[in-house]
Amino acid sequence: MHAWPASEVPALPGQGRDLRIHDTATGAPVTLQPGPVARLYVCGITPYDATHMGHAATYNAFDLVQRVWLDTKRQVHYVQNVTDVDDPLLERAERDGLDWTALAEQETKLFREDMTALRMLPPRHYIGAVEAIPGIVPLVERLRELGAAYDLEGDVYFSVESDPHFGEVSHLDAAAMRLLSAERGGDPDRPGKKNPLDPMLWMAAREGEPSWDGGSLGRGRPGWHIECVAIALDHLGMGFDVQGGGSDLAFPHHEMGASHAQVLTGEFPMAKAYVHAGMVALDGEKMSKSKGNLVFVSRLRRDGVDPAAIRLALHAHHYRSDWEWTDQVLRDAVARLERWRAAVSRPDGPAAEDMVEAVRAVLADDLNAPEALAAVDRWVARQEEAGGTDGSAPGVVSRTVDALLGVAL
Repeated sequence: MHAWPASEVPALPGQGRDLRIHDTATGAPVTLQPGPVARLYVCGITPYDATHMGHAATYNAFDLVQRVWLDTKRQVHYVQNVTDVDDPLLERAERDGLDWTALAEQETKLFREDMTALRMLPPRHYIGAVEAIPGIVPLVERLRELGAAYDLEGDVYFSVESDPHFGEVSHLDAAAMRLLSAERGGDPDRPGKKNPLDPMLWMAAREGEPSWDGGSLGRGRPGWHIECVAIALDHLGMGFDVQGGGSDLAFPHHEMGASHAQVLTGEFPMAKAYVHAGMVALDGEKMSKSKGNLVFVSRLRRDGVDPAAIRLALHAHHYRSDWEWTDQVLRDAVARLERWRAAVSRPDGPAAEDMVEAVRAVLADDLNAPEALAAVDRWVARQEEAGGTDGSAPGVVSRTVDALLGVAL
C-alpha cells in the first residue's frame, strides 16, 4: 500500500532541540534522544468514514513530532497502518450495499488526499492489515507455542496474564479495563475465556465474511492489536521511540499491543514513550463515527476552506487537550492565516531569529503548538506596529512556519 506525497520541509538555520514529551506509561514527561534515525509508529484509520477532525488532530500531533525531530537533523522512520478489514468496516459496507474492499479503497484514497492537502508528512511504510497477514500468522503461532495464547471454539485468544507488565501503559484498574474493553471492540463477557480482558488474536472464519489461510490457525482474519504489533516489529523493531495515537487507544489497543510484543520478544518496553492526543468534540460530545457527529476535512475543503487554516485551527489547541470544534475556532484560524500571510508578503520586518528559537523551544516542550502560534503572532504584531528593516525576516518567518508547523504562507 502506498502513502501520499511528501511536501518539502525547508531547512532552518541552526538546530532544533531534543523532544520532551508526555509519556502515558510513566505519567510524566520524558526527553527522547533517538539515534540518527528516530522511530515512530502511529495507529492508522479503519477506512469506512475518513477523515474527521478527530483524525486530523491526532495526525497533526505526530506530524509535529516528525518536524521537531527533522529540525534536530535526524531522519525519521515513520510507520502507519490501515485496518482495512475489521467489523466496523464490514458492517458499514453491508449497511450501504457496498463491497467492503471497494469501501476501504475509497476511504483510504480520501484519507490520502486529506493528508496531502494538510501537508502531513507521510509514513515511510504505510501497511494495510490484509497485506500484513503473512507476517501476523507466525506471531500468533509463536504466542500459542509460548503458552501465551489459547483456542476457544476455533478462535485464538491472548492471555494477558502471560505478560508481567500488562497494565503498565494505561494504569487502569480491572473494572475500568473491562468497561473499556466492552466499549472498544473487546468481548469481556464471552464464556470460556481465561480472563475477561483477553483479546482475540485470530478470528476463525465466519460465514459471509472475508477470511485468509492462517496455516495451523485455520482460515480466519487477525485481531486488531496483533496487526499493529506485526507491522511495528517488522519495520521498527522493539524499543522504538514513540507509539502514538488518540487517547482512546491507550486501552485496550496500546496496552494489548505492548503485551503481545513483550511476550513475543522477551524485551521491555515495546516503545520508549506512549503518546496520546486528546479527543475533539462537536456539540458537547466526542466526535466519533458511532455518534455521527463528524466534521470532515474533505467537506471543509469542498466548501473552500484553506487547508492551512484547518491546520492552524488544530495547532490552536494543545495536542493532549480535549476540545470542541466550533465555527468560531475556524473563523479565528482563517483570520490568523490572513494576518500572517499579509505580514510575510511585506518586503521587510523586525528580526525573526528570536521568533525561530521561541517556536523551537515550545514545540520541543511537549509540542506546545498554541505557544508556537503566539510566538509568530508576536512577530506579526511587531511588524504591524513598527515595521522593520530586515529584508530577510519575512522569509525566515515563512520558512519556520512551513518547516515546524506544516503551514504554507
